[in-house]
Amino acid sequence: MHTLLRKTAITVVSGAFLLGTAATSTAAPAPEEGSSDQAITCESDASGSNATFYSGPSASYAYDGAFDKGPAVPGLDKYTPQGISSWRDWDGSGNDLLLVTAYGEPGQDARIIGIDPLTGKQVGAAAIAESHVGGIAVSKGWAFVQGQNSGKWGTIRKYRLTDLADAMKQGGAPYLKQVGKARNVYAASFVSSYGDTLYAGKFNDTGRGEMYSYKVGDDGSLTTEHAYEVPTKTQGLMVTKDKFVFTSSYGRANRSNIYVVDKGATDIDKPSTKCFRAPSMAEGMTEYGGAAYLLFESGSYQYRDARNVIENLHVGNISALTNS
Repeated sequence: MHTLLRKTAITVVSGAFLLGTAATSTAAPAPEEGSSDQAITCESDASGSNATFYSGPSASYAYDGAFDKGPAVPGLDKYTPQGISSWRDWDGSGNDLLLVTAYGEPGQDARIIGIDPLTGKQVGAAAIAESHVGGIAVSKGWAFVQGQNSGKWGTIRKYRLTDLADAMKQGGAPYLKQVGKARNVYAASFVSSYGDTLYAGKFNDTGRGEMYSYKVGDDGSLTTEHAYEVPTKTQGLMVTKDKFVFTSSYGRANRSNIYVVDKGATDIDKPSTKCFRAPSMAEGMTEYGGAAYLLFESGSYQYRDARNVIENLHVGNISALTNS
């Protein structure tokens, strides 16, 4: 992580991300690109060469200047990672965790995997009921995870952090039951949180999606608050003090996008909205220690033919990423 702080900061010229010589470079031909989101232009200038800290072609100068290689993601030979969240003082001794959710084969339990952000080592794991587990968020003593869809509704399951901590300490992957019934929501393709507010929204590959915010009660109850517009093909969300940072991806051959939007914006077509290309198959993103931790599903055994096969988290300096 320390190398990130020495990286060249991203600057913004006329609303576009530029890094080093990117301003005078020619964008690498990329016929495999997915389109940008409607009127929002994504900075796509790239070297046209292979990346230095991940496999396959470089995604963009902007991405490579903001991120670096982070901890390895465990279990990629059997599971496909989806969501990520940070958990401060998980064991009561001042130690922190990154929690990664991953799904297995049909009929198989999903996983919550704990990674020490300082050492990069796996700390523990818990098995949970089968689901795509597209997102996970931690708030007010609870872990919230995407559950199985219920008719037209998405669902969010909740788990007590004390129970999850016990499971992490046991070794192996003991089964962890949800508390109560899953909460029906508009959608939970991705899940994130900031303080006592949970955010959950819908992946839409044909147009912009929508997410809702929910106030988290002490008992883990969720009270619906506001609706927000999200980019097409949104897979993940990181919430900071003043920004929504969305990841979008679709297709193993296409580059992903990272969108930086003013926090609370219900319409993302704002002059301040920024976007740049990222490696293929980006999923969840979370904040920890002033850094953004980005997860990819392309490292999974299912996607070894992806444009960028990435088996590690990527870590980026948030202030460089958001220019805030």
